[in-house]
Amino acid sequence: MLLRLFLLLIGALATVLVAGPAKAQAEFCDRQIEDFGGPALANGISLHSLEWAPFGSTEWGWETYVPLMQQELGTGCAANSPVFARRLADFQTAHQLPSTGIFDPATFQIFRGLWQERRPFIMARVRDEPCPDPPPLYQLGYLVASEEHADRLTRLLRRDVLEAYRRMVAAARAEVPEVANDPELLQIFSGFRDPEADAARCAASGNCDGLRRAVCSPHRTGTAVDLYVGQVVGLGVDNTSPPSRLHMSRGATYRWLVRNAGRFGFVPYAFEPWHWEWVSPVGGYAGPPPPS
Repeated sequence: MLLRLFLLLIGALATVLVAGPAKAQAEFCDRQIEDFGGPALANGISLHSLEWAPFGSTEWGWETYVPLMQQELGTGCAANSPVFARRLADFQTAHQLPSTGIFDPATFQIFRGLWQERRPFIMARVRDEPCPDPPPLYQLGYLVASEEHADRLTRLLRRDVLEAYRRMVAAARAEVPEVANDPELLQIFSGFRDPEADAARCAASGNCDGLRRAVCSPHRTGTAVDLYVGQVVGLGVDNTSPPSRLHMSRGATYRWLVRNAGRFGFVPYAFEPWHWEWVSPVGGYAGPPPPS
């Protein structure tokens, strides 16, 4: 009996060493942790029932944001698991919140702040810095037809961003069957947008997002991309309704991006599953690169 237990322990250790922490962690997501069964149950209930307005309009539940939270917490365990609750409690403690292990809007504001701080363009706007000029045309590269989503044609990205995007898509097609089998996935439906054209489109369509999009959009830098990650039938590729965004966040494409886009220098905007900004693998956006 003791020999069998010893061999089982050796096997478990080998799994950790060979498969890595993520796989080992996933194997133990259902384990019960003292004092976290109650928080896990509470999270499982509020996951679909919480009425709140994290971005201004009412939403029900917080499942849409779970992939980003799992990435932040370093766990692949479900939001209604004791392991997730324990990781959430540790996160709350680290950020001077009551360590209940129960999701609440105050905890989400910490997550949101961290995610926003990784978007240098947004932080520059918070500091009331002038809106950056768009890059000169010679620093922009053309997408090929297979990279453009038919719903919204775009043509340009900054060349270094375009190269990073292509590396990321190649990796996704190699690693995610869903992406490999659907050429639409990860196509770009909005890349570089000229500020004057953006303002004209805003005036024509009335879709100005409180004028911020027209006045100073991250798309003017040539470093922001809107990627096709799926859509609800009958709704647009950038429809912001809660059911639309929830559908996108459940897809394998979005979940892969959450886990891997940082390898290629891209960071997410939590409210829009399709919107990603390139900040480079070694630090934030510091304006257009100098002429070569």
